[in-house]
Order: sequence, then C-alpha cells, then structure tokens
Amino acid sequence: MAAPPAPADAAPPAPPLPRPAEESEAASEDRNTESLDRLLPPVGTGRSPRKRTTSQCKSEPPLLRTSKRTIYTAGRPPWYNEHGTQSKEAFAIGLGGGSASGKTTVARMIIEALDVPWVVLLSMDSFYKVLTKQQQEQAAHNNFNFDHPDAFDFDLIISTLKKLKQGKSVKVPIYDFTTHSRKKDWKTLYGANVIIFEGIMAFADKTLLELLDMKIFVDTDSDIRLVRRLRRDISERGRDIEGVIKQYNKFVKPAFDQYIQPTMRLADIVVPRGSGNTVAIDLIVQHVHSQLEERKLRWDMAALASAHQCHPLPRTLSVLKSTPQVRGMHTIIRDKETSRDEFIFYSKRLMRLLIEHALSFLPFQDCVVQTPQGQDYAGKCYSGKQITGVSILRAGETMEPALRAVCKDVRIGTILIQTNQLTGEPELHYLRLPKDISDDHVILMDCTVSTGAAAMMAVRVLLDHDVPEDKIFLLSLLMAEMGVHSVAYAFPRVKIITTAVDKRVNDLFRIIPGIGNFGDRYFGTDAVPDGSDEEEVASTG
Repeated sequence: MAAPPAPADAAPPAPPLPRPAEESEAASEDRNTESLDRLLPPVGTGRSPRKRTTSQCKSEPPLLRTSKRTIYTAGRPPWYNEHGTQSKEAFAIGLGGGSASGKTTVARMIIEALDVPWVVLLSMDSFYKVLTKQQQEQAAHNNFNFDHPDAFDFDLIISTLKKLKQGKSVKVPIYDFTTHSRKKDWKTLYGANVIIFEGIMAFADKTLLELLDMKIFVDTDSDIRLVRRLRRDISERGRDIEGVIKQYNKFVKPAFDQYIQPTMRLADIVVPRGSGNTVAIDLIVQHVHSQLEERKLRWDMAALASAHQCHPLPRTLSVLKSTPQVRGMHTIIRDKETSRDEFIFYSKRLMRLLIEHALSFLPFQDCVVQTPQGQDYAGKCYSGKQITGVSILRAGETMEPALRAVCKDVRIGTILIQTNQLTGEPELHYLRLPKDISDDHVILMDCTVSTGAAAMMAVRVLLDHDVPEDKIFLLSLLMAEMGVHSVAYAFPRVKIITTAVDKRVNDLFRIIPGIGNFGDRYFGTDAVPDGSDEEEVASTG
C-alpha cells in the first residue's frame, strides 16, 4: 500500500508580476503546454494525465485501483500444480504503436475491463540501453535516436518476458528520462495471470513476437501523437518546444514510418483511435477471458488429501523427539482453556527447541581451535555461507525471535500467502527477500501446515529465486500428514522439520485434533467464521 502523501509546505510569497515584455521562458512554456492541452481530445472521464519521469515499472505502485476492485500488478496465484511442476504459462499481450499513441492508457483500460486480480504491466521504456559518454552528450542536445531498434536491449527484454511467463522473479531496470540513464536500483517483478508488454518496438523482434499470445497495434492520428509528445516532454521531462520538434522531425517520425508502422501487419488486432475505441477493447477482453478460462489452474484439495493415504511418512521429515517435556508443552498449547499468556510462553519454548533441532541438519566441517589453556580442540563449524530465515505471514513471524536468539545476525525475509475464498487457491500477495539469498541455507517458518498449499507456494518462490531445493528447511510447530506428503511429493529434497504430526484434516482443511487458529490465539485476535480460516487454511497452508 502506498504511503500517504506528505503535507504540502506553505507556499512562498508570490514574486511581483513581470511586465509582459519580461515574461520568463518557463512561464511561456507553461502557457504553451496549456494551449497544447486544449488541442487534445478527451480520453475518457475522470482520468488524470499520465505522469512519468522514470520507467513504468518503478513509478507505478504494485496495484491498480479501479471502480470495481484492486488489481495487483505484483505477485501472483500458483504458477505450478500439486506436483510442484509448472502449469500453463501466463497469457502475454503485446501492445505496439507510435510514440504517445496511448498504449499505456489502452493497457490500463484492458486491465480494468478484464477484472482479473493479478496483472503485470511491463513497459519497453524500461529497457533502453546504457548510453556511452558520447551518446549521453548527443541525447542532451536531442541528437540521439531513441526511436531506433538499436536503442533497446532486446536480449534483456526477451529473457525478462520468458521468466515472467514462467512465474519466475525478474529484475527490471528503471530508466530516468531526465538524465537518459538507468538508475542504480532495479525493480523486482513476478509473473501473473496476464502480462501486458507495451512499447513502440514491441513487434520489432522475431523472438519477442513468439512470446506474445496476442498482438495489438494502437493506431492514433499522427497530429494527436505529436501534441501528446509535446505536452509530455515539456511538462514531465523538462524539454523545450524547439528541441522536442527537432527530435520528432529528425528521429520520431522517420522511425515510425520505417520501423513501427510496418509492424501493424503483424498485429492480431488494430485499435483505431486508441483508448477512444471501447468496442475494440471489449472484443479484446472477451478473447482474453476465453484464453484465461482454458489456462485456469484449480487446486484439487480433495485429491491432495487422498493421494497419499496409508503411505509411510517421507524420509525427509524429522519430528522432534516426543519427550515428556515436549508432550507436556503440546498439552498446554492445544488446550482450549489455556490463557493467551501461557499459550505464547509455551509456544515460544517449543519454537526454540524446534529451531535448535533444525540447526543440527546444517552442514558442518571439522575445525581445530585453541582453548585458553593453549590446547587444541577438534570441533565443528558451519560450512555454509550464511543462514536466512523466511517467515510465512502472519503466524510464521512469531518464530523469528527464536531464530534470532540462536543465529547471530541472521537475515530475515517475509512472504504473505492467502487463500482466494472463491477459488480455494493460495495466492502470493507480498514478498520481501534478502539479496543474494540463492547462496544461503533458508529456514522457512510457519506455525501450522495443514494442506501444504501455502508451504508449497513459499518453497516455489524460493526455488524461483535460485535457492537450491536441498538448502530449504521447512519448519512448523504442527503439521498434518496431508501437508507433509504434499510438500515432500512436490519437493523431495526439502527438509521438513516439526514438533508433531497429526493424522488428518477436516472438511475445512483444519488440522485434527490440531491447535486451533494459531495466529488468533497468539495475537489475541478474534477467530474468523468457519470456512474462512485465515491461518490454517489461508496463510499457513
């Protein structure tokens, strides 16, 4: 969620009004911009003009609020099946057309009309090549051709789109149009149900074309495009009218005639008048809906529940030894009459024991140290690079203090996964992982695992960030046999570690006899009604 805007500072005293002959250059440009605005036809009602000084992927928040719903542009529902393997790829739409033809506006209208929750909007503007010093100087004087295919990094575009279609995380550069350079920080994106890729050269590469499931060309009158470009470059990028017109005549118009307009024949659909053509957009949306229906993934929880009945528990599972002390603590936290204070106290004790037990499975190597008495001691030391903890919100974060208590300077990441109540599918809503996590041993923490759906998605996220499967440890205070089998079947090299395994789940996929809603009992929140158990079914798998 975007942060609230900061309060506006008090306006400084207004300077004396200049005489007409002394009108500033900036004021003249502002007046020219206003006159340009009046030339533009209206683009729908209630739409604010697009503001963009950096590439689309950074300036846009990870969600799009419409009159009907919130559409997420980061994260996604499952991109794999119950076997842990990839399901059908996301549906990729390519939007081509001339500069300032309204491609992004059309993309937003398609997104809103589609009314699907998970969308990625990827702009070709993010993929301009890094300029040399000489090219930077040319760009500063409007002498560099940004409308030529050679200006774009097509290798990076293709590899990024391929990964997005597979549901993998990608790093997208952030381009600053005021300095004609890439920013230091890159934006992390995930795949989705629908990927919309827009840009002037969207159809200029054969390999890129093969990745697009639908190709749309936005055809807007050249005069309208010129006026829009003048308004944008003057008001948003600090250019002057003379420079914009020079660049348009020298580069933009010839590039459109030579490289962009000929690609119209490659499009599946041409949208005349851009965003004003609502009939064409409605037809596009109908086709995309039919394609999404064919690609729809449904998690069959009943199949998961029955698939491994009567099978022995997998070898990758390790259950903490059920000593009288451990069983006594389980008795306390499972008792519905236990107070919240006692529930928290004994849960924390079990978490500490669980994590200490899990650390014994890390790789160790022989090492020799000298004692204060000057004697050698043949011991063991951790042979990995480092340990990272990742908690599945919200219950999983309660295990973080126990991990920090036994692992000095451990890095922590978080994942939020919730079940869609209409489809029963787990969906990834939030992700924050430390950098270079691929070299770490990762301790994935959740307090209860019933079906294993959320745990499987969390493991899949880590794999897509190049964490080796055998370096992932899934830790949970309590698991159902169904969840154990589901995770072990999909990811046979993940180590599963818990303090207890209960035999079954009920029709609402709650662990039986179970522990209740762990998050509600720990945080003191009211339990949600049956059928929408946020912890055991939704965010803890």
